Amino acid sequence: MPDPTIDLETFKELQAAAGEDFVRELVDTFLEEAPLMLSELRDALAAGDAVAFRRAAHSLKSNSQTFGALGLGAMARELELKGLSDDAPLGVIDQEYASVAAALTVLRNA
Repeated sequence: MPDPTIDLETFKELQAAAGEDFVRELVDTFLEEAPLMLSELRDALAAGDAVAFRRAAHSLKSNSQTFGALGLGAMARELELKGLSDDAPLGVIDQEYASVAAALTVLRNA
Protein backbone atom coordinates (compact mmCIF):
# COMPACT_ATOMS: atom_id res chain seq x y z
CA MET A 1 0.00 0.00 0.00
CA PRO A 2 1.47 3.41 -0.97
CA ASP A 3 2.45 5.84 1.78
CA PRO A 4 0.17 8.88 1.53
CA THR A 5 2.78 11.02 3.29
CA ILE A 6 5.06 10.96 0.23
CA ASP A 7 3.86 10.96 -3.36
CA LEU A 8 5.95 8.07 -4.62
CA GLU A 9 5.68 9.14 -8.25
CA THR A 10 7.23 12.51 -7.42
CA PHE A 11 9.95 10.85 -5.35
CA LYS A 12 10.79 8.35 -8.10
CA GLU A 13 10.86 11.12 -10.73
CA LEU A 14 13.36 12.98 -8.56
CA GLN A 15 15.50 9.84 -8.28
CA ALA A 16 15.35 9.32 -12.05
CA ALA A 17 16.31 12.93 -12.77
CA ALA A 18 18.96 13.44 -10.09
CA GLY A 19 20.18 9.92 -9.35
CA GLU A 20 19.59 7.81 -6.28
CA ASP A 21 22.87 8.73 -4.56
CA PHE A 22 22.24 12.45 -4.93
CA VAL A 23 18.65 12.06 -3.70
CA ARG A 24 19.98 10.31 -0.58
CA GLU A 25 22.15 13.36 0.05
CA LEU A 26 19.19 15.67 -0.55
CA VAL A 27 17.06 13.69 1.89
CA ASP A 28 19.81 13.90 4.51
CA THR A 29 20.04 17.66 4.02
CA PHE A 30 16.26 18.05 4.24
CA LEU A 31 16.13 15.99 7.45
CA GLU A 32 18.76 18.31 8.95
CA GLU A 33 17.33 21.59 7.71
CA ALA A 34 13.55 21.11 8.03
CA PRO A 35 13.62 21.12 11.86
CA LEU A 36 15.53 24.41 11.65
CA MET A 37 12.84 25.81 9.34
CA LEU A 38 10.17 24.73 11.81
CA SER A 39 12.11 26.44 14.58
CA GLU A 40 12.40 29.57 12.44
CA LEU A 41 8.62 29.54 12.00
CA ARG A 42 8.13 29.43 15.77
CA ASP A 43 10.72 32.10 16.44
CA ALA A 44 9.29 34.41 13.77
CA LEU A 45 5.77 33.89 15.08
CA ALA A 46 6.89 34.70 18.63
CA ALA A 47 8.79 37.78 17.43
CA GLY A 48 6.00 38.95 15.13
CA ASP A 49 8.42 38.87 12.19
CA ALA A 50 6.17 38.38 9.16
CA VAL A 51 9.03 38.43 6.65
CA ALA A 52 11.01 35.70 8.42
CA PHE A 53 7.82 33.68 8.95
CA ARG A 54 6.92 33.75 5.25
CA ARG A 55 10.51 33.01 4.22
CA ALA A 56 10.69 29.93 6.48
CA ALA A 57 7.26 28.75 5.32
CA HIS A 58 8.27 29.23 1.68
CA SER A 59 11.49 27.25 2.12
CA LEU A 60 9.69 24.44 3.91
CA LYS A 61 7.02 24.37 1.19
CA SER A 62 9.51 24.23 -1.67
CA ASN A 63 11.71 21.60 -0.08
CA SER A 64 8.75 19.42 0.89
CA GLN A 65 7.27 19.49 -2.58
CA THR A 66 10.62 18.47 -4.09
CA PHE A 67 10.36 15.10 -2.35
CA GLY A 68 6.63 14.61 -2.87
CA ALA A 69 5.71 15.52 0.70
CA LEU A 70 2.63 17.21 -0.71
CA GLY A 71 0.68 17.41 2.55
CA LEU A 72 3.54 19.10 4.37
CA GLY A 73 4.08 21.36 1.37
CA ALA A 74 0.42 22.36 1.37
CA MET A 75 0.51 23.15 5.08
CA ALA A 76 3.62 25.28 4.61
CA ARG A 77 2.00 27.02 1.63
CA GLU A 78 -1.01 27.87 3.77
CA LEU A 79 1.30 29.39 6.38
CA GLU A 80 3.18 31.31 3.70
CA LEU A 81 -0.02 32.79 2.28
CA LYS A 82 -1.73 33.39 5.62
CA GLY A 83 1.28 34.92 7.29
CA LEU A 84 1.44 35.58 11.00
CA SER A 85 -1.64 34.35 12.76
CA ASP A 86 -2.55 33.28 16.25
CA ASP A 87 -4.04 30.12 14.82
CA ALA A 88 -0.95 29.02 12.86
CA PRO A 89 -1.12 25.19 13.00
CA LEU A 90 2.49 24.65 14.05
CA GLY A 91 1.64 21.60 16.18
CA VAL A 92 -0.05 19.95 13.21
CA ILE A 93 2.82 20.79 10.88
CA ASP A 94 5.25 19.27 13.40
CA GLN A 95 3.26 16.04 13.34
CA GLU A 96 3.20 16.00 9.55
CA TYR A 97 6.94 16.63 9.43
CA ALA A 98 7.51 13.67 11.77
CA SER A 99 5.56 11.45 9.37
CA VAL A 100 7.45 12.83 6.37
CA ALA A 101 10.81 12.34 8.08
CA ALA A 102 9.97 8.72 8.88
CA ALA A 103 8.76 8.02 5.34
CA LEU A 104 11.77 9.71 3.72
CA THR A 105 14.13 7.74 5.96
CA VAL A 106 12.54 4.50 4.77
CA LEU A 107 12.68 5.60 1.12
CA ARG A 108 16.26 6.81 1.51
CA ASN A 109 17.36 3.43 2.84
CA ALA A 110 15.36 1.35 0.35
